Amino acid sequence: MTLHLDDADVRRLLKLEPLIPAVREALVDLSAGRVLQPLRLAMDIPAESGVLFVKPVLTRELLATKLITQIPGNAARGLPTMLATLVLMDPATGRTLAIMDATWLTALRTAAASAVAADCLTSPGPKVVALLGSGTLARTHAAALRCVRPISEIRIWSRNPDNVLRCAAEIEGIGKKTAEQAVAGADIVCTVTNAREPVLEGAWLKPGAFVAAVGAPRPAWRELDDEAMKNVVIADSREAAAQESGDVILSGAKVAAEIGELLAGTRPRPAAGATIVFKALGQAIEDAVAARLVYQAASNMRS
Repeated sequence: MTLHLDDADVRRLLKLEPLIPAVREALVDLSAGRVLQPLRLAMDIPAESGVLFVKPVLTRELLATKLITQIPGNAARGLPTMLATLVLMDPATGRTLAIMDATWLTALRTAAASAVAADCLTSPGPKVVALLGSGTLARTHAAALRCVRPISEIRIWSRNPDNVLRCAAEIEGIGKKTAEQAVAGADIVCTVTNAREPVLEGAWLKPGAFVAAVGAPRPAWRELDDEAMKNVVIADSREAAAQESGDVILSGAKVAAEIGELLAGTRPRPAAGATIVFKALGQAIEDAVAARLVYQAASNMRS
């Protein structure tokens, strides 16, 4: 019987503690070639200045596809700017196992990937975090980063001051009036915006900072300026970064390695003290392993 899981179900069943190691393993498998994952299909929604993404993936154990929309105008409607649905199937038979709301799943696995990269690429010890963006991804990133590092301070900036205040209250952070104020001296910077022009300037970054560049998933969109992209660039997928990331394409930046290669030890990690940009495009295998956790938890509850 096909399970139908709504947003409340997914929020109840998906937890960061098992998700972070599952995403870590998925990124290693992706870089090792153990995942069949074509580039996502992207279709513009011109009337809403939005995009529909279709993301399929296949492994020995998983077959899944996710539909995700990014509609900037949803914020004014009281809706998430990203909405998603995922279909999980049996790879042997093609039978549909579950259909689930994947909006929260997407937000949590995105943050889990950033946490995996931060754990790999930052030194131990307390960190000052800057979040550029004050939506759902800012909240999930605060939670995920706290799973891998002690956080001494979280600063939040976005273009909407009211949203900044609400987000700061929810995640025990400090709102800042400008992006530069948020970033100054920060050890970890997460860009989690809907921006199509740069919101982060490389000149603001502390030497040795780690940047999780999460937004701008289209070839003409940017979150980071050219100066920021002159630093060491690590991607979740080299192929995706080369074809989908405006930050990489428009700056002419070279991807030094995939995070899965660094985690597996097949490529050397950047030199100590390097300023690092982790360009995440959000890989379908991350969605699939998150969906499997949800499905397993739901199945256990039914048995």
